[in-house]
Amino acid sequence: MLNEPIPFDPAHDLDALAASGALGGNVALYRQPRGPDLLRRAAPLEDWCALRMRHGVWPYARLLSGPPGPLATVEGDGLAAAQGINFASQDYLSLAAHPRVLDAAMRVLAECGPHSAGSAILLGNSRYSAALEQELATLLRCQHAVLFPTGWGAAFGAVTSLVHSADHVLIDTLAHASLRQGAAAATRNVAAFRHLDCDHLRELLAGIRAVDANGAILVVTEGLFSMDADSPDLPLMQYLCREYGATLLVDVAHDLGAMGPGGAGVIGAQGMLGKIDIVMGAFSKTFASNGGFVACNERSVRRQLQLFAGPHMFSNALSPVQAATVLECLRIVTAPEGEQLRADLMRNAVELRALLQEEGLRCLGEASPIVPLLLGSEAATRIAGMLLAREQVFVNPMEFPGVPLGAARLRLQLMARHTPAQIRRAATLLGTAARRALAAPRPLLRRGAAA
Repeated sequence: MLNEPIPFDPAHDLDALAASGALGGNVALYRQPRGPDLLRRAAPLEDWCALRMRHGVWPYARLLSGPPGPLATVEGDGLAAAQGINFASQDYLSLAAHPRVLDAAMRVLAECGPHSAGSAILLGNSRYSAALEQELATLLRCQHAVLFPTGWGAAFGAVTSLVHSADHVLIDTLAHASLRQGAAAATRNVAAFRHLDCDHLRELLAGIRAVDANGAILVVTEGLFSMDADSPDLPLMQYLCREYGATLLVDVAHDLGAMGPGGAGVIGAQGMLGKIDIVMGAFSKTFASNGGFVACNERSVRRQLQLFAGPHMFSNALSPVQAATVLECLRIVTAPEGEQLRADLMRNAVELRALLQEEGLRCLGEASPIVPLLLGSEAATRIAGMLLAREQVFVNPMEFPGVPLGAARLRLQLMARHTPAQIRRAATLLGTAARRALAAPRPLLRRGAAA
């Protein structure tokens, strides 16, 4: 059949793979299809995806059977279901399988049912969501927290509800797509500052204030960047915002709970608890659930979010089960057990980075739950991901639009419960796969495609 996977022997078939066209092209080529038929003009994109699927280099939309543990059963990308070492799931403190978390979810499911049955502005709240807002605010030393049904919605809703068309947004060039799309939807006055570059940020702030003394300025960054595993200088950024009358928003989706003293993330590690204007985050990395939040100190900002953030007002609220799950995770995160889990997680991160360095590979950023392994070439990244999947090591190959063109990488997401043996085995296989992929024949360039 046309889309049936082609058997692949990595010892012999890299030349054939390069010649197939499956290693060429990128999503950017298909981003804005043209033509009057809205339903059919994306056919070239589907053909390209199907070609990659046939040759085993489309590692997306795979299926997970069972919990997202350090060992997980995965199928898809032309492979039958197989159990392997899982670096592709986001469960940094391994709380998705924690007995207390499972018990809380089952208990509240029996008590309240599975559905919030309403927007948070109407009757979608529960005593669990109210307790969660309070305990989140306490952890972050903020006065208020507003919950959202997704982390994406929290980011998009925060920006679009607070920023008006005459305002300005200055955003780190590597910030999450949800924040960038929110900025683009809120105002035309959007400028990206170079990644982590506070001198460039100061230059942009000064330029705006030289011509506009009245428009609000929102500065957007992250605590831990999800593709580069690095962090900004938050004290300096907040100082610059004070100097130029701007407001700082920090997205802590990837670090809150998993890093910092008491699980307070990079904000806590940099001594900035209670000092950041707006903090937003997601529950999907450490807290074993979907959902997100925005925290602040002004009651008026809370009200603005409740009434004008579309994903809060016009989406059903977190279910009681989700809120209770996150609440139980938060209580573990802030207890001594959470400190031990963070220590285990950081031990794994340091060990894996050291072993990959011994393999001659380049890891970006600093020790954190995220280990980005830069390969550069989209073709090499596709090959490495395929080779690893066939060795039952599951990773996330990242290419455009997740990262810039020519900066493709393998993103490894660690868990506290990964064992030393799993870390060692994976490092060896990662080294072998990356070297083979980087030495593989380059894809044949076809008209309209890029390698």
